[in-house]
Amino acid sequence: MRITGWMAEKKGGPMVRETYEASPGAGDVVLRVAGCGVCHTDLGFYFDGIPTRHPFPLVLGHEIAGTVVEAGEEAASWVGREVVVPAVLPCGTCDACRAGRGQVCGRQIFPGNDVHGGFASHVRVPARGLCPVPARNGHDLAALSVVADAVSTPYAAIERSGLAAGDLAVFVGAGGVGAFGVQIAAARGAAVVAIDPDAGRRDLVRAHGADLALDPGTLDFKGVKQAISGFARERGIPTFRTRIFETSGTRRGQETAFGLLGQGGYLSVVGFTPEKLELRLSNLMAYDATVQGNWGCLPEHYPAVVDLVLSGKVALEPFLERRPMAEIESVFADLHARRIHRRVVLVPEA
Repeated sequence: MRITGWMAEKKGGPMVRETYEASPGAGDVVLRVAGCGVCHTDLGFYFDGIPTRHPFPLVLGHEIAGTVVEAGEEAASWVGREVVVPAVLPCGTCDACRAGRGQVCGRQIFPGNDVHGGFASHVRVPARGLCPVPARNGHDLAALSVVADAVSTPYAAIERSGLAAGDLAVFVGAGGVGAFGVQIAAARGAAVVAIDPDAGRRDLVRAHGADLALDPGTLDFKGVKQAISGFARERGIPTFRTRIFETSGTRRGQETAFGLLGQGGYLSVVGFTPEKLELRLSNLMAYDATVQGNWGCLPEHYPAVVDLVLSGKVALEPFLERRPMAEIESVFADLHARRIHRRVVLVPEA
């Protein structure tokens, strides 16, 4: 298979359209990319020098949906099927995987990090863990690419938090991951608060599950905390039933999220920033609180995530913007400069 991909040659350098060969191994597939979402992590690899496990030159992109067109002998049944590719594909056989901790599998495959990713016409990935797409009911396959990370990752964080109906979910950051997290939490029957400085994002999440949307640009930290405390009191929700999700991937967002922890509280760190911050860890002891990181989503959860989208409980289209893949460099520049406020899905040329 001859693949045309956008090769990042070095940190911040040009992305060059190149053609390369890829043949599926026995347990691999090659799929024709319908769309590939651009994630904050891609920007970190490209602009911030966060190291990829496979060195540059590398085709980035890990939010992938498409149609399988070639397969190895052990994966032949996948040919012709539409799939979402999990952003993290554990090996399934190591000690971590057998213990249910595939997130820390040492042999996991992360497209656009361990191998060439989805900013290309086609991509080769292991067949293990692929999520088949059932009848799409009018949903665009390219749009479903964001399930691979932006929707599945907050799903995993919410699942691990134990969030239940009647609990309070607070999302610090209402961009792609945070906006989908708001919808998933609302679908579970939780009361939902979103914090984001962008008015457009606040308006969108208000229309899609957020009961309260706060602007940290007009409220200082004390004001944000008081607004959330008042909201919780009105609904009779104690702090031990509060789940905080840091989805901004910024230093200020992480400081805010940690500061919001109360007695028995829970914080899930979903966003990433290379910036350092100072925290008083003794708060965890004093409040008997919990902080947990979240790396991706195990493949076995993906069918439930796809069902949330196809059933209409999680909306994609209001939060997406499609661009031709040939515009990849300008899209990266615009996202890095925060000139785009929706999740961009890059669509390969026909």
